[in-house]
Amino acid sequence: MSERFEAVLITRDEEKKQRVSFVEMGEDELMPGDVTIAVEATTVNYKDGLAITGKAPVIRRFPMIPGVDLAGTVVRSNHPEWKEGDKVVLNGWGLGETHYGAYAGRARVSGDWLVPLPEGMSVHDAMAVGTAGYTAMLAIMALERHGITPDRGPVIVTGAAGGVGSVAIALLSRLGYHIVASTGRTAETEYLKYLGASEIISREELAGPARPLGKERWAGGIDAVGSHTLANVLSMTSYGGAVAACGLAQGMDLPATVAPFILRGVSLLGIDSVMAPKPPRLEAWQRIGTELDHARLAALTSTISFRDIPKAAEDIIAGKVRGRLVVKM
Repeated sequence: MSERFEAVLITRDEEKKQRVSFVEMGEDELMPGDVTIAVEATTVNYKDGLAITGKAPVIRRFPMIPGVDLAGTVVRSNHPEWKEGDKVVLNGWGLGETHYGAYAGRARVSGDWLVPLPEGMSVHDAMAVGTAGYTAMLAIMALERHGITPDRGPVIVTGAAGGVGSVAIALLSRLGYHIVASTGRTAETEYLKYLGASEIISREELAGPARPLGKERWAGGIDAVGSHTLANVLSMTSYGGAVAACGLAQGMDLPATVAPFILRGVSLLGIDSVMAPKPPRLEAWQRIGTELDHARLAALTSTISFRDIPKAAEDIIAGKVRGRLVVKM
């Protein structure tokens, strides 16, 4: 008899209306894979919120167990790299989109998708980081490759109180950057300063239509918002600067001109965490394990129960979630 466990299952009827249910499943109902994992912690990202609420077509097959991140222990493996008892982390690779995801007691996946849990980091800490924090590190790595070092000038982080923004600020501060944090939640000013932000600006400064070129205010940026916000960030980036784009909280559009690119040599760096190759994944997680301040990680993290997932999904889409959420399985 296979192990029984609880799972969140999203189904869709003939009228394409989604339904989110808690169900009991067995391992024999999981999708194919060469590694089976006991899921010990997961998280709720903005993308998970979109999937559960149906606000965007994240899920591409039904029924689906959502959840794009997990951390846990290998219980069975036919993959040469992993053995029973190994602690692992999984981000992306279609998890919760095309392949049964993290919101279940067990997951069966491809061993090629896994990375080892960083030494000294718990599964709870790994999910406090999650895709949001791992994406933030990929963005920082991209800025560094472009030569955006602390001595080049300030770096702006948009959506600063969200998951990507919170971890990005904590990491950038540890690395010595002067950080401008853009947020729509002025009540979070002290929180953002604790994480390491040097200046706080209102998102309203960046939310409207952008001028082709604005005053040069920062050398680089990490943007999780898109649309007019990203256009404004680009227009105010100094000569030779770069902006890493990794989100669409305001929208998928980019109502900008080519002026920042052809008159200031600004670069727009696209960040994809889902299909990123293994070498940058390993580098990102290794650096997270050594460079992220654990006290700041704890400050930006809240813990919720498995049954709280649907409500948390609604809250994160409504902009009511500060920092990161860890789901205790």
